[in-house]
Amino acid sequence: DFCMNKRQKVIDHIMDTYGQDRVSQIITYNTLSARAVIRDVGRVLDYSYGFVDYIAKLVPFSIGITIDEALKESKELTKEYKSKDDVRLLIDLAKKIEGLPRGAGTHAAGIVIAPSNISDFMPIYSLEDKDELITQFDKDDIESLGLVKFDILGLTTLTVMDEAMKMISKTDKTFNLDCIPLDDKNVFNLLKNKMTTGIFQLESLGMKKYMAQLQPDRFEDIVALVALYRPGPLGTNMVDDFIANKHGAEIKYEHPLLENILSETNGLILYQEQVMEIAKSLGNYTLGDADLLRRAMGKK
Repeated sequence: DFCMNKRQKVIDHIMDTYGQDRVSQIITYNTLSARAVIRDVGRVLDYSYGFVDYIAKLVPFSIGITIDEALKESKELTKEYKSKDDVRLLIDLAKKIEGLPRGAGTHAAGIVIAPSNISDFMPIYSLEDKDELITQFDKDDIESLGLVKFDILGLTTLTVMDEAMKMISKTDKTFNLDCIPLDDKNVFNLLKNKMTTGIFQLESLGMKKYMAQLQPDRFEDIVALVALYRPGPLGTNMVDDFIANKHGAEIKYEHPLLENILSETNGLILYQEQVMEIAKSLGNYTLGDADLLRRAMGKK
């Protein structure tokens, strides 16, 4: 993550270091999703906007849904499809081109660095409205080639911090971000009392609720809660277990070797590094093999 205002400087530095021909931003393809393809086909068939809009909105609003799945889920769409010829023509044509690329854009953060010219590995592409060249393969194809992709993210919070530091340094020349203590009780009191509006990753209603329940008293508690506040752990009540364990619930380790690895996170496996350490300690994996296991788990 980098300050929004300085992100381009980082990209320029990477290009200066490794060479303009070896560094490229990455293409993204917008594909024809169920609703979008119905609208596009309807426009080509010269159907009225209102009619096409009505049919498109019968597709359930679900990420990644296909037209076939929509026909199974929506009784109204199926009824229209079976009873009206113009709807059947629209849907049948839309199904033939569904999923094809609709347009190209630039990945918000992805940068690829190659050992020689990018064009030795893949074709390159120029967007109509921009001067820079981008890869013609998307991020998944690039990684399957064995090239390394970096996400150079621009983060507004870092820009805010940078501006705040400049303002503080006008009145306090000795101020140094690296010297701020991580055990300031006043800060933890703010977290415990749900006063985190405007604080990166800690300002949502759910995060405030869990902070109040957890009552963090060390920096590692904050890190753990940020890691846990995701759909998977929330769906399995892992957050509740973590909070209960911190407040004195009995922690049962499945094996004595796990205690040393998991005591830091109240007996739960929270981090990928812990998965690797467990594979190494219990399964006698090398760290290289443990990394392959971790990667497989990360890809579900």
